Amino acid sequence: MRKHVTLLLLWISVIAAVFSFTTGFQTQVLAEENGKGKLVYVIPIENEVERGLEAFIRRTTTEATEANADHIIFEINTPGGRVDAAQNIGEILQDLKIETTSFITVKALSAGSYIALNTDNIYMKPQTSMGASGVINSDGTAADKKAQSAWVASMRGAASSKGRDPLYAEAMANAALDLPDYGAPEGEYLTLDANYAVEVEYARGIVSHRTELLNELSLSEAEIIENEPTAAEKIARFLTNPVVVPILLSLASVGLIVELYSPGFGIPGSIGLASLILYFYGHIVAGLAGYEAIVLLIIGIVLIIIEIFAPGGILGFIGIGAIVGALFMSTNNAGHMAMSIAIALISSIIVSVILFKTIGLEKGVFRHVILQDSTTTEQGYVSTVNRLDLIGKEGITATPLRPAGTAEFEEERLDVVSEGSFINVNTPIKIIKVEGSRIVVREIK
Repeated sequence: MRKHVTLLLLWISVIAAVFSFTTGFQTQVLAEENGKGKLVYVIPIENEVERGLEAFIRRTTTEATEANADHIIFEINTPGGRVDAAQNIGEILQDLKIETTSFITVKALSAGSYIALNTDNIYMKPQTSMGASGVINSDGTAADKKAQSAWVASMRGAASSKGRDPLYAEAMANAALDLPDYGAPEGEYLTLDANYAVEVEYARGIVSHRTELLNELSLSEAEIIENEPTAAEKIARFLTNPVVVPILLSLASVGLIVELYSPGFGIPGSIGLASLILYFYGHIVAGLAGYEAIVLLIIGIVLIIIEIFAPGGILGFIGIGAIVGALFMSTNNAGHMAMSIAIALISSIIVSVILFKTIGLEKGVFRHVILQDSTTTEQGYVSTVNRLDLIGKEGITATPLRPAGTAEFEEERLDVVSEGSFINVNTPIKIIKVEGSRIVVREIK
């Protein structure tokens, strides 16, 4: 009897152990499926794509890599932006060893669609869109064929690198393709809504919010790290905007020009100097400018100041060249920088002409380098005595007049000039006209 009880207890123990192991295994599998213990970084891509956004993406993805994150989710809502910034961001994403997902919350147009194509997965909210990726210049015109061709190749490459059909990526950037079934007949860029994106296998699914996305990715219980741009990065993104750059340079040049016409150092100069500082601050934070550009800028300013108080011309030209060189060193888009400098130069010329006509050069720095005093008659200065009392006096030539020479009038020697004819020495003459220092004589027959 005792033997049977012992055997029964042994079987109960075995069954309990098996049940415990099975339950634990199932719990572990369920936890893995829900992403428990995993780390997910959420990085927003919002507003225009520019170099400030590139710096933000570089920083946050580096932090995710150093933290051994298991997944990165990019929440995208952008109308597009600079091609060079988008391509640099795409390179960053391609180099990541972490799985990446683009979650399009509103739109991913132009450069935004290129960024999304460089991620492993794409999910979209209902009524969102991606595409319309043609290259447009800053003046609103289409880019040249060379730039268009390079961009189309980049779009195709991004799609192919993640196993997507490159045809639709090309259609987003090449209006010559004809895809009427997807709302993009020849002459129009392709824009995919959420349903079309799923149909052509660009998007893996349609989700309404982040929680649903995490469930789709089996990351519902993962630790979420949300990233936001720092205050410095937000300022840098604004200051490096292609629209803001020419405004800053114009304010800097106009402010400094106005300061030249103003006594002392006041508001105009402060605005100009602050604009210049903000420009370089934004570009340094965005990783576009190094301290060598700042050194070159300071050298240029010092040379111009020296030129103002020690005029010569050479130092001023070298100083202007140094400042322009510093501006070009802080950008990788020479064309846009040249346009921005041209706008600032035109603004400065217009303001200078207006100030010269209304104020002149009587105020500001110019008052130290331009002689303002004059020897006027009202102040008692007389350049020459107009001796009208000499008219009619007679005398004798002391030298021949050819037609100029010297004559004596009542024991006073004067420089005279004849009416044009030659008059010999010791010839009687008469003064007929006095014009300032010019005394005209005539021979007495």
